[in-house]
Amino acid sequence: MKKFNLCVLVCLAAVAYCGPILPPAGTQQDEDMAETYLKRFYNLTEQNGPTFRRGVSQLSRKLSEMQHFFGLKVTGTLDSETLQLMKKPRCGVPDVSEYTTFPRNPKWPTNKLTYRIENYTPDMSKSEVDTAIERALQVWAKVTPLRFTRIYSGTADIMISFVRRAHGDFYPLDGPDGTLAHAFAPSAGIGGDAHFDDDETFTFQSSRGYNLFLVAAHEFGHSMGLSHSTDTGALMYPVYSYSDPNSFSLSQDDVDGIQSLYGPNPDVNPDDPQPTHPTTPDACDPNLVLDAVTTLRGERLFFKGRFFWRSYPQSIKAVQGLIKNMWPEVPDNLDAAYESKVNDWVYLFKDAQVWALSGYDLVRGYPKSITSMGLPKTVKKISAALHEEHSGKTLFFVDDYYYSYNEVKGKMDEGFPKLVEDGFPGMRGKVTAAFEIRGFSYLFHRSTMFEFSSRSKTFYRLLKPNYFLRC
Repeated sequence: MKKFNLCVLVCLAAVAYCGPILPPAGTQQDEDMAETYLKRFYNLTEQNGPTFRRGVSQLSRKLSEMQHFFGLKVTGTLDSETLQLMKKPRCGVPDVSEYTTFPRNPKWPTNKLTYRIENYTPDMSKSEVDTAIERALQVWAKVTPLRFTRIYSGTADIMISFVRRAHGDFYPLDGPDGTLAHAFAPSAGIGGDAHFDDDETFTFQSSRGYNLFLVAAHEFGHSMGLSHSTDTGALMYPVYSYSDPNSFSLSQDDVDGIQSLYGPNPDVNPDDPQPTHPTTPDACDPNLVLDAVTTLRGERLFFKGRFFWRSYPQSIKAVQGLIKNMWPEVPDNLDAAYESKVNDWVYLFKDAQVWALSGYDLVRGYPKSITSMGLPKTVKKISAALHEEHSGKTLFFVDDYYYSYNEVKGKMDEGFPKLVEDGFPGMRGKVTAAFEIRGFSYLFHRSTMFEFSSRSKTFYRLLKPNYFLRC
């Protein structure tokens, strides 16, 4: 039997990383599920010791490890937030921080590697599979000295196959959704190989199903020696997220990780303009500029690029996620957002379109034109929206002006637009985001937040934009 250095790595199904707050954890079914989860993903070995209800134990220590990894409040107890996360498909590698490699930093001893596609999925044409696999490998070749050559027979460094359930490596796949694939760290034998679950629906360009290029690029990161990252925006983050393959770029976190093993691409001329790799926004950056802010049934959502933070009363810190993981149909880089207390919907704006959410679900029939909100056709986009609970009116900000929309009557109020500085004395600059909470209106101008009384429009103070992000 072959000996090999094995780390099972799984790229997970796209799931909404957010949802309604669960009731308090604690049922026997919840505890059994959590114990199974910790045994599978956190090497819990305790069999007959204390349960979740009995003091400090290996269970609580493993819970603490898991909570630390995901940025949750470290309680060592099975609270509702932890249970909610456990019920989502996820990856089975040890906890990591920022970027990391596997224990003992396994890497290939050569920069010239071979790969072989052993079989194909029926979901795509062979040429589509070939292209997706080649492009996924080139993601890593572009930033390292690694070079990949395809072979058509014999044993390659990276053997690629589409398989189902138990398939001979002692780590069976699980059918549709859940685990999409796994790969093995660099080593002899099975090391570097990648197995894709053929019970999934893989696609070439579509956002439906699972994009093979994205799944493969993630898995080949493991084949090169990378483990998972806690950086939500990294390719090596455990949860699958769709992004347009034609505009895909490794995050700086991914680049730092792979170059720690192999170094930079020697073929790149340092005198030429270098491509930039996106970084994940930091909620505690004092110069943070938010795209939009809204409440949602007691929670607060803060949008930035393709990310959003979710903050609610029970949480110690805001939890970061990807918009596409929550709402695949909603675009990144939103312009504005607000929650209507009249119909209990949240509206999200991008350019001349608006999306409506009921809770966390997209309302059928959306997106619509922003003219459906009563805005004139001359308005091509808005920069912020603010719903006033006391009046039932929603204010739409467009450059230096704002409109007032009567939610009950479904039409714009007469006498608008008005200058922002006339309605909010003391406000300076274009309003780039806005929301209301506890009788106060907060208007953002880039990295500054203005606090006003919602009723009197009295200006009170200037705040940093992350004041509510619990830094």
